[in-house]
Amino acid sequence: MKAVFAGTPEFARSALAALHAAGFDIPLVLTQPDRPAGRGMKLQPSPVKQFALAHGMAVAQPRSLRRDGKYPDDAEAARQALQATRADVMVVAAYGLILPQWVLDLPRLGCLNIHASLLPRWRGAAPIHRAIEAGDAETGITIMQMDAGLDTGAMLLTERLPIGPRATTAGLHDALAALGGRLIVEALELAACGGLAATPQPAEGVNYAHKIEKHEAAIDWALPAAVIERRIRAFDPFPGASTALGGETIKIWNSEIDSYSGSVGADNGQILSVNDENGGLRVACGQASVLRLIELQRPGGKRLPAREFLRGFALAPGQRLGAAPSNEAPLP
Repeated sequence: MKAVFAGTPEFARSALAALHAAGFDIPLVLTQPDRPAGRGMKLQPSPVKQFALAHGMAVAQPRSLRRDGKYPDDAEAARQALQATRADVMVVAAYGLILPQWVLDLPRLGCLNIHASLLPRWRGAAPIHRAIEAGDAETGITIMQMDAGLDTGAMLLTERLPIGPRATTAGLHDALAALGGRLIVEALELAACGGLAATPQPAEGVNYAHKIEKHEAAIDWALPAAVIERRIRAFDPFPGASTALGGETIKIWNSEIDSYSGSVGADNGQILSVNDENGGLRVACGQASVLRLIELQRPGGKRLPAREFLRGFALAPGQRLGAAPSNEAPLP
């Protein structure tokens, strides 16, 4: 079976590697154009492109696949390249470009998408982040027959994965990427022998995982500690939950809900205790709840356990995180 592959980030690279290891013929790989990255902002190839070139696969990087759009020459070149492959199927994983109908119709078996949620829950761009943020107990991978809608196609295979109480987006991403690679291999093997059945998505339970925006990183200490704790895990590694502290923006990477009883009457964001026996920093949150900060990071610094962080950043009970009142002196 010939399978064209379309994908860009590390999640997609895992799927491409699984297909390659399983022996599928991959005549063409589509991926996003190289982007500037790093301190020097030099153009960097995507993880998918790096894998494809390292394994002798042909690569195309159209800026668009719409023949009536801004880059019609790119779309026409991609059309010719895709037609020349005579592929049976296109596998799509976090590609980043909308596939027009002519692409969906081109392969004999259509286009199969690897989606990191249990559809129809968390359609859209950030299903891993949003599942953790919402406190879901489980997620999974759905192999979907793509149609013109946003993650609305029929489901072909699904497999569930529990979300642990300490799960971060970084860790869950890696587990789902491995599961997606295994499941797409299984799907293509079933498709080759006509054993892949499609099930329409149910109308109930539809919701959308909207793209993560940088402004969401700022912690609102008026929220309950449980909500803040989930967001800290959901925003690891990007954009990283943050708070204002002493004129700096501090990243919070790890925390725990605490039963500390000294929060009654405290302002949201107020530090209740510092460097306690557990090495944490207790902060008052909404609904008289408390969050213990375990791992923090200053701008340009490393992630540090609270004990080590506090050696270079003196804090005391009563000080506040977040937007400080205008009459409060800056923290050292």
